[in-house]
Amino acid sequence: MFLVGLSGGIASGKSTVVAVLRELGCAVIDADVIAREVVQPHLKAYRQIVRYFGTEILLENGEINREALGNIIFSHPEKRQLLNSITHPEIQKEMLKQILKYFVLGYRYVILDIPLLFETNRLTKFMKYTVLVYCDPPTQLSRLMKRNGLSQAEAEARMASQLPLDEKRKLASHVIDNSGDRESTRRQVLRLHARLEDSLDFLWARLAVGTVVAGLGGLVYLLLRHFIS
Repeated sequence: MFLVGLSGGIASGKSTVVAVLRELGCAVIDADVIAREVVQPHLKAYRQIVRYFGTEILLENGEINREALGNIIFSHPEKRQLLNSITHPEIQKEMLKQILKYFVLGYRYVILDIPLLFETNRLTKFMKYTVLVYCDPPTQLSRLMKRNGLSQAEAEARMASQLPLDEKRKLASHVIDNSGDRESTRRQVLRLHARLEDSLDFLWARLAVGTVVAGLGGLVYLLLRHFIS
């Protein structure tokens, strides 16, 4: 099994690509979903966030107000780094658990949907391939303004907080251009899926693990026979 890192930019259409991959039966681990799970009340990351950011970022039910926290970190890079230092270790632990689950289930590859894959650059070394969901900047700006109800200045500020898509494009091993219609994007995802399915990367690792497991199973069987007899 090998790992494929999937990323994009705000309003570039990554969710559209993920939906197609899930339809194809691919194993997709969503870092955003995990990020929401690890900051649930009373968990370790939750307690640290409240300690450093204060109770004013909490909703009435005690959960973290993601919009309020997001507004803080967008305008204060040092606070964004602090938040990342709290949440990233917990997110990575949960991702590892899910990767092991899919390995045991026999998946050929696992897609890690990580919004800031190229910004943090810490996880790319573990990926056999990296995939960027791209769209041209004018389309990205227009989609963001429409989706979030933002002014042009607000949308541009959100985009500026991330590495530009044209820069990420240089770092990715595969690019899905989502500037056009959904059908065009779907065709690109199908081609990528076929290429990944045909890949024999790390087949040797699966064979080696299978051999070790079979050997251990045989050893346990012989020991049981010895003690029973």
